[in-house]
Amino acid sequence: MSALPRRRLLASALLGLLSVVSALPAAAQNYPARPITFIVPWGAGGGTDATARIIGSLLEKELGQPVTVVNRTGGSGVVGHAAIASAQPDGYTIGLATVEIGMMHWQGLTDLTSASYTPIGLVNADPAGVQVRADSPYKTVNELLAAIKANPGKFKGSGTGQGGIWHLAIAGLLRDQKIDPASLPWVPSNGAAPGLQDMVAGGIEVAPVSLPEARSLIDAGKVKSLAIMNDKPSALYPNVPTLKAAIGSDWTMAAWRGIVAPKGLPAPIRDKLAESVRKVVASKDYNEFMASRGFGVIYAGPDDFAKFMAKSSTELGATMKAVGLVK
Repeated sequence: MSALPRRRLLASALLGLLSVVSALPAAAQNYPARPITFIVPWGAGGGTDATARIIGSLLEKELGQPVTVVNRTGGSGVVGHAAIASAQPDGYTIGLATVEIGMMHWQGLTDLTSASYTPIGLVNADPAGVQVRADSPYKTVNELLAAIKANPGKFKGSGTGQGGIWHLAIAGLLRDQKIDPASLPWVPSNGAAPGLQDMVAGGIEVAPVSLPEARSLIDAGKVKSLAIMNDKPSALYPNVPTLKAAIGSDWTMAAWRGIVAPKGLPAPIRDKLAESVRKVVASKDYNEFMASRGFGVIYAGPDDFAKFMAKSSTELGATMKAVGLVK
């Protein structure tokens, strides 16, 4: 080949590369040009749904496009998380991933892990509580645990899928107290709201969900909380004792939520979304909303969120192995 054709081929390749590079900032600059779908892997009425809806409404203001929240439930969280991961990585489908993404693969429910997504931002974390019906004869968590130990299989718990975060929370607490986790059979549900309703109706006895998720029923006098699985009391219900104060236990467990997109999202679009999410989490509206419901506010950008998710998966896997929930 002569020198001239080679130069022409090189020039053509360089032009092609420049066009691709220049197109990426343009895509980010024009993004978003149409409405965005915001997938929630859990049912309406729970804490994840409430968090997603306030974020969605505030993102609309930041991005200038409608953000439609869609609940995709089922499969103990697998259905919704899979819907996020399998969407086109163009920024028009995002989702609110939950702590379960670090758990489901340990159970053999899915191959999805945190590495299946483009992390955008960590936005929330809430510790588990120990809730019973208001007319329950147990006034303290110690009394409840003693009854579970003395009557294995008599009591049932619910509030998430089998092996979900609230299941792991109570199973870990039982193990911490030298009680066989199998003593409290788990009834899977599509989130805290249906689990709590089942408890109020008499179908189960324990709902180890977060205090914010149980708030409406606590305030209505239908549910009472015996303890919180955190190292400090809840701002929402400061009189609910920590496990440390109640029984001397150091066991803690919290659910977290963060915004993700499908893997392969172009960096300029990721950065634009991340900056918008950062502004939302820092906003007065978001913080007032979360505080009014007792939800914890926490923020981490894409890189730190990726590390957070990986660490969460490792730690949860170790706990799940210890209580026999790994397949």
